[in-house]
Amino acid sequence: MARAMWTGVISFGMVTIPVRLNTAIQGHNVAFHLLHAKCDTRIKQQRWCPHCEEQVDWDDVVKGFEYSKGEYVELTDEDFEKLPLPSKNTIDLSTFVDENEIDPIFYDSTYYVGVEGKGAQKAYKLLVEVMESKKVAGIASIAFRNREHICAIRVIDGRLHLQTLLYPDEIKENETAKPSAVKISEQEIKMAEHLVAALQGKFEPGEFKDSYEAALKKLIKAKLKGKEVKEPLTSEPSNVTDLMEALQASLESTKAGAHKKTARAASSTPSAAKRVTARRSAAKRSSAPAVGTTRKSSTTKRASRSSSKTKRASKRKTA
Repeated sequence: MARAMWTGVISFGMVTIPVRLNTAIQGHNVAFHLLHAKCDTRIKQQRWCPHCEEQVDWDDVVKGFEYSKGEYVELTDEDFEKLPLPSKNTIDLSTFVDENEIDPIFYDSTYYVGVEGKGAQKAYKLLVEVMESKKVAGIASIAFRNREHICAIRVIDGRLHLQTLLYPDEIKENETAKPSAVKISEQEIKMAEHLVAALQGKFEPGEFKDSYEAALKKLIKAKLKGKEVKEPLTSEPSNVTDLMEALQASLESTKAGAHKKTARAASSTPSAAKRVTARRSAAKRSSAPAVGTTRKSSTTKRASRSSSKTKRASKRKTA
């Protein structure tokens, strides 16, 4: 199990649950080093003291707050530990809110909340079931990594998750202009609704791939082989200026794409088609008469026609 980045307790009322936090996110960006363009040597970043004119080791580095120009007060790890903050060790769930009340713009980072010790399993499960049935999130404060965060405790897939929230002053004011006062016709609204309905589906994050990372790795491999990667051709944007025309073209394109997708799905399962054809052939064979029966029936019909001709000839002679 990965090392916990925070340990403490969750409390609600007089109930306390010893927990640990583990980060839920792991990045997979392609890493680069800085090289000297002249000789391709990797550049070293040094901690240099201009006063002593020497390189400084990490053990000799301390944090300092500049309270005046060129004047600092030093803070050690022990100083941070002495901060009188209950949230350093306790997540006090004094407020529960409807999950939908939290604007997604406030969400920052996500952490898994695990139970510390078997004795806390019952209280943990109780909190999960109550919050899940009420569809609420617990709001509290938590201090770690040299700052105090607002946090929301939520139930996801039957387990507790902690999500740090941004403070209101950390969210920039939206300076983008609102749509101007233009009129939209009922026909345009209905057409747009049809387009959205045609594109509607379920959120499947597994269907999304990092195309940028894949293209970057492909470029690196090509460079290693001394090849140049050609820039892909991009389609020119259409010059459709009529909104209804654009909506209609989009809807037709979406329907065509859906038909192609269905056709590809059908062609990818030929065994199913063969089974259907086989069942139909079997049904035809079972409903068709046997060969011997057909011959017998034809012979009987010819004999009947011959008998009818004999009877008509006999009647004419008698007359």
